[in-house]
Amino acid sequence: MNTSAMNLTGTASWLALVAQGESMRSRTLRELFAEDGERGQRLTCEAVGLYLDYSKNRITSETLRLLIGLADECGLRERIAAMFSGERINITENRAVLHVALRAPRGSSIRVDGKNVVPHVHAVLDRMTGFACRVRGGQWVGHTGQRIRNVVNIGIGGSDLGPVMAYEALRHYSDRGLVFRFISNVDGTDFAEATHDLDPAETVVIVSSKTFTTQETMTNAQTARRWLLAAFGGDERAVAKHFVAVSTNATKVAEFGIDTANMFEFWDWVGGRYSMDSAIGLSTMLAIGPDHFRELLAGFHEMDEHFRSAPFDRNLPVLLALLTVWNTNFLGAETVAVLPYDQYLKRFPAYLQQLTMESNGKRVTLAGRDVDYATSPIYWGEPGTNGQHSFYQLIHQGTRLIPCDFIAFVESLNPLGPHHAMLLANVLAQAEALAFGKTADEVRAEGTAEWLVPHRTFPGNRPSNVLMAQRLSPAVLGKLVALYEHAVFVEGILWNVDSFDQWGVELGKVLAQRILGELQSKAAPAPAHDSSTNELIRRCRQGK
Repeated sequence: MNTSAMNLTGTASWLALVAQGESMRSRTLRELFAEDGERGQRLTCEAVGLYLDYSKNRITSETLRLLIGLADECGLRERIAAMFSGERINITENRAVLHVALRAPRGSSIRVDGKNVVPHVHAVLDRMTGFACRVRGGQWVGHTGQRIRNVVNIGIGGSDLGPVMAYEALRHYSDRGLVFRFISNVDGTDFAEATHDLDPAETVVIVSSKTFTTQETMTNAQTARRWLLAAFGGDERAVAKHFVAVSTNATKVAEFGIDTANMFEFWDWVGGRYSMDSAIGLSTMLAIGPDHFRELLAGFHEMDEHFRSAPFDRNLPVLLALLTVWNTNFLGAETVAVLPYDQYLKRFPAYLQQLTMESNGKRVTLAGRDVDYATSPIYWGEPGTNGQHSFYQLIHQGTRLIPCDFIAFVESLNPLGPHHAMLLANVLAQAEALAFGKTADEVRAEGTAEWLVPHRTFPGNRPSNVLMAQRLSPAVLGKLVALYEHAVFVEGILWNVDSFDQWGVELGKVLAQRILGELQSKAAPAPAHDSSTNELIRRCRQGK
């Protein structure tokens, strides 16, 4: 089915949802729960060890039926099949989109241009395993024969956010004898602070750049190279003992001084923000070990298979996506708060920011036409309970509708007295409070002075999802990430955008390269920009 030229807002399903949205604006969650005593059990979905309670969204069974009708009219089932079969669904870059191949079991077959890519994926995984075992076991030693105790990952975007998030999320499973640092920002402070207490003789640096030309990454990599050589009297033989690469550009890697035997490959059918389970995850494998890394991949694969086969009304990624589309396009929400009630997931909201907004922050359709509806909402968040003492005021009593995704685990990895019970009590209470609020009459019944009643009234009717699993493990993290990956894909299909390109990052990079030359030139450059930029360049040069 060719849906790239369809007029989304003119489809029968969209028009029916507009009408549904108008009728639901006057409904409250208090009413919906009062009318259906089993709503809290009925509007849930459980699969692959994850439990989604979406009953606290302003929807009915009819809403869900209409949303699934929209998915059908947009050809979602066919588009899922197209992705898994290796079709070039990234149309602006003419590429397949096969992050699902990164976690396919050995012996599977997923083809790109008629070639099975799974054996190549596992060949790289096997090489990563060998390297990780040598470093973790002490067999890989530095230039002076000292054991490696520090791992520095240099990358940016998907080459940083995924590894950082995974390291923090799975720190419970990590080798505490190794120190991990992550450098992404071209600000020299990032490098200086990450390395200030490290011994170069005990450090291995992973440079992650597909082309080995990414400006920020290679600037930091060259600084790391100078830092290392300064410790070894300029002996360039040390580079090969302390650097490895995640790249596809063997020529550039060799020019840097890295042995190409220590270059770990990935492919153009893997987008950066979908690459944490590729060789980009080498630092993750070093931290948690090959066995746990393969558990992570198995979790991803379980969610992949669920997404590919489950009916839409029992499909976790599809339901999550449909609810986002509903809240964004028919109830007027502009953001989504992601609120993990687990400190290990403190970087999960930041990871999702790139995954969601770089994927679906688009203003034209697949056919290149301007959209006349909202696409990606803004994603943001912090771990609970910290956020409760920060921005929850706005969510509860502010003027904006902010859907929330609460993430919680029945068991803690660090059971300390009453801590986890308090944590769970808070997440459940927040979802309840957002849904039902507190009426003026309820506030008055507590004996509150009349003048104070408006200040202590909570309107409620604020939508939320609660995602729960038994405990955070490598497999569960893989399932959570894949859940959002596929939800983003579904949203992109419904919004009729290319979720897998990112041209929006290009213009600023091109202009920055031009301005860099103007900042560094000995002679003052001729004004070549708008009056504001010209003046800012002049002030920067003057202040050097």
